[in-house]
Amino acid sequence: MASLLSFSFASSLFMLFVLLFLQALAPYSTAQEAAGGERRPLVPAMFVFGDSLIDNGNNNNLPSLAKANYLPYGIDFAGGPTGRFANGYTIADGIGELLGLPLIPPFSQVSGNINSAINGVNYASAAAGILDISGRNFVSLIPFNQQIRNFASTMEQFSTILGAQTASDSIARSVLFIGFGSNDYLNNYLMPNYNTRFQYDGDQFSDLLIQHYSNQLETLYNLGARRFIIANVGVLGCIPYVLSQNLTSHCSSEVNNLVINFNSKLRPMLHNLNTNLQGSQFLHMDIYNMFKDILENPRKYGFSVANRGCCGIGRNSGQISCLPFQTPCPNRDQYVFWDAFHPSSAVNIKLARKSFSGSSDIISPMNIQQLATLNP
Repeated sequence: MASLLSFSFASSLFMLFVLLFLQALAPYSTAQEAAGGERRPLVPAMFVFGDSLIDNGNNNNLPSLAKANYLPYGIDFAGGPTGRFANGYTIADGIGELLGLPLIPPFSQVSGNINSAINGVNYASAAAGILDISGRNFVSLIPFNQQIRNFASTMEQFSTILGAQTASDSIARSVLFIGFGSNDYLNNYLMPNYNTRFQYDGDQFSDLLIQHYSNQLETLYNLGARRFIIANVGVLGCIPYVLSQNLTSHCSSEVNNLVINFNSKLRPMLHNLNTNLQGSQFLHMDIYNMFKDILENPRKYGFSVANRGCCGIGRNSGQISCLPFQTPCPNRDQYVFWDAFHPSSAVNIKLARKSFSGSSDIISPMNIQQLATLNP
């Protein structure tokens, strides 16, 4: 880190970074083809915060039980296993591509090389939650609070290299994609070795999460971010891991009701932030209902298997998640779920596309394309 900040202004590597970054500040009126045939990005950068649904390698070098840097994870990804908990793209990858950005690197790769962070950084960590204590059964992870501190360090480096005003202008026009809450339930509230359920009922726990979440999002705003995409929690009661816990393989209404309670408070919290934080745009992405529609009407979306993982062991291929070098299903694009917990990449891409240009019943108060093309 110290050597990075001591680069000479005469360094060709530094100058290349500055030129590329300043080029990213050009107008973004559309994503149409720019002169010379290159597609101009809609935004300077995208910064990603979340859990295993969007982790792309930050857990690889941690002493963590939550890792996906082995086959068959990444079997359909051009770079092979990277740490993504999917067979290919995550939803963050899909959104980034639609914004005209290259794949966003994980923080673990750019923390010592700010030049590679020009188009953004992914801070997400498998098992992470809104609360620091969530996911600790997996030993090591990067909770949301630490992800925010990592983002702050990136912003500090940008300001040092580019100057405070240039960095501030760029960050204000970049987008942040954020998705948390799943592990606060699956790997905290619903875990038998946690005493959370004895401390809070479902309503009290969702209030606790929303209070923390609101403060965390406001911290990101105070660090200069202005454009946010916040995904609510998906249909956790219908994932293969939960289905495998009963002989009838029915969705758990108990788990889904916990999620619905949290989600019902997320939208008004975001509306409150939009009202009180000047210049902010907080989008609410309704993952729950988009995913629910896919589960209830899989064939409409091109899927034939919606109740078990493509890779996993036991009932619904969900009792044990995808193991190293296990042979997954051959028809992966037909499966809604890739493993015990995560959607297939085919679903991730559909969710990204629906939210990018979708209507207000999917994403509000505007879609991602509209957010990206707002005037500064």
